[in-house]
Amino acid sequence: MPHTALTVDIPPLTWRGRFDGDEAEHRRWWQAVKPYRHEPAAPHPQAAESSTAEPGHAAQGRPAVILGFSSDTGVLRNKGRVGAAAAPAAIRAALGPHAFHLPREVFDAGDVTVRDNALEAGQARAGLAVAEMLDAGNLTVVLGGGHETAFASYLGLAGSAALRDGKRLGVLNLDAHFDLRDAPEPSSGTPFLQMARAEEAAERRLNYAVVGISEPNNTRTLFNTAEQLGVKYLLDEDCTEEATRQFVAGFLDTVDVLYLTIDLDVLPAAVAPGVSAPAAYGVPLPVISAVCRQVAASGKLLHLDVAELNPKFDIDQRTARVAARLVNTLLG
Repeated sequence: MPHTALTVDIPPLTWRGRFDGDEAEHRRWWQAVKPYRHEPAAPHPQAAESSTAEPGHAAQGRPAVILGFSSDTGVLRNKGRVGAAAAPAAIRAALGPHAFHLPREVFDAGDVTVRDNALEAGQARAGLAVAEMLDAGNLTVVLGGGHETAFASYLGLAGSAALRDGKRLGVLNLDAHFDLRDAPEPSSGTPFLQMARAEEAAERRLNYAVVGISEPNNTRTLFNTAEQLGVKYLLDEDCTEEATRQFVAGFLDTVDVLYLTIDLDVLPAAVAPGVSAPAAYGVPLPVISAVCRQVAASGKLLHLDVAELNPKFDIDQRTARVAARLVNTLLG
């Protein structure tokens, strides 16, 4: 079924950053990012070429499109610290001054916002936007938002043509939590159980892996649910660089295309203080950065999102800067 035209609640705003000159060698993100205009009949030539590439090469050189998902309704429902709705703007502000070395064009599609507790409607709108951008041949990047962002991302993937022809989708989550909570209403703690149920309804099985699980922060019920669903996971205390590399490599071998989701609370609180649930232990930033490089190099990355930045509790924009650095790494 064809999608309706791409709509967002807030159109792309002007990016800002340090100015060193107009020449290519001085270019920064704020000078490189362009407003996205959805043209389903005429996708970008490079995007069209990438969309027909063999798995393993599909993401290299593909234009990237950023979409903000301004929501903390899921965090509120999950009894967390609200403030993540301001995250997309904070990550853009941190990205803007970065020197631009990427081998691809980057566009900004604006923001989908969630208001008045209308989370499900916001997720549906964001999912529709992601699906349209994927179908135009782009690498899609969602800036959340609480981790309810993940189900919006899934709706976009499931609604796109990118997974047709039997492509095997893998969902890799860098997170201290499984987010498999069985709750009366969707929240930031439920997205991957929602995905599993949606995949089951479509007669598929969710291929889901998590790096960074904190045993003290996940109940036995959540571990049992993970076992029942066949979730692969690596505990935070086991996340040495080599063990993590092998875990991710093994998972990548089971998929044709990858959805990577980063919950910033996977990082130690000293590195990422601006989240709803700061980590007492966490996975070191060099390990998380290495995962991002590994995923980018695989050529299998189809979609990514970054979630749980809460600027209200950030210190010196520390968490926002880390988020920006990881996005820059993944698109490089």
